[in-house]
Formats: sequence, C-alpha cells, structure tokens
Amino acid sequence: MIDNDGYRSNVGIILCNRDKKLFWGHRIGHLDSWQFPQGGIDEGESPEEAMFRELKEEVGLSSDDVKILGKTKSWLRYRLPQRLIRRNNTPRCIGQKQIWFLLELTSDEDAINLECFDTPEFDHWKWVEYWKPIDDVIYFKRKVYNRALVELAPLLFKGTAIPDKPLYEKRVDFRPKPKVRRSLYRMKSRS
Repeated sequence: MIDNDGYRSNVGIILCNRDKKLFWGHRIGHLDSWQFPQGGIDEGESPEEAMFRELKEEVGLSSDDVKILGKTKSWLRYRLPQRLIRRNNTPRCIGQKQIWFLLELTSDEDAINLECFDTPEFDHWKWVEYWKPIDDVIYFKRKVYNRALVELAPLLFKGTAIPDKPLYEKRVDFRPKPKVRRSLYRMKSRS
C-alpha cells in the first residue's frame, strides 16, 4: 500500500535474544548487505498482522516463538535514493513508512528457519550488539534504524543502563562519503 505522499506502508522487526543481542540477517544475493527483517503491509492487514506474517516468511518464527516488547509510537520514514525509484510504477514509491516492533525470542534459537518459504530473504544471520546495525545497514536506512533503536531501547533495557552508542554511531551525517572521480586521461603538458 502506497500512500498519497509516495511512501509504502511497511513493518520493521527488531528481534532480540535473552542476552539483549539483536538478530542481524544477511540478504541473499548481496555481497555485504545486512538488515533487520521487514516487509510491506498488505491491504486490510494491521501492522501487527503484517509483522507476524513477515516474521514467519523471513525468519520462520510464529507468535508462539516471540514476545512483543513494544513498537514505535508512529510511522518512521525513509526516502529511497533517486536511482532506486521506479519511475514507471503508478503510484510511484519514493520510500517506506514503517512501524517498528521489538520482539524477544522466547523459543530456542533453533526455531529460526531462513528457508521457511520458497524465496528466502536471508542466507545467514548472527546476533549483534544493540547499536551495531546503525553502522552496518545501507546508508539510506541509517536514520530510521537510529530512531527505532533509540525509541525502543528503554523497553529492552528496563532496570538496566542502556549501552552507550560507540563514537562512529554518534555522527550526525548518515550519508556515504562521496567518491572521488579521477580522470581516465592525463593532461599532456605543453613544452
């Protein structure tokens, strides 16, 4: 579902274990692309229903395997880079608006099954420290990841101190550094 502003309704899933480490999935077909499970909300589906459907499709877990610790209060949005916007699609999608859920795995981690469906999203996964995904996710999703993790941290770290963000995650500018283009041809000097 794409809204009038061009944002596709979506859910994001932050799955943690009892040690407060986060599930971090490696996307199939991408050399070094890691992300949280996420996916679109179908028409007539609530964000929670979409979250459980995506959890099953991408991670192989059901509602019996997790406990919902909370969700973001409102939609968090990110824009796609211009090169990723499909110009021929109507309506045109310029980005995603997401409700983020924080889940705790209550089953054994052997319940995680990345091959639950014919077209898996991830080919492998690992547990990572709480703030690590902000630095590892593709640049245009970093602000949304930061906002979701900041908002949901108090729900996970109740009664304990929220870990400090490492310095590299405190930066304000989340865009990639521009690449320096070098000329393929050298200027011939005149003598």
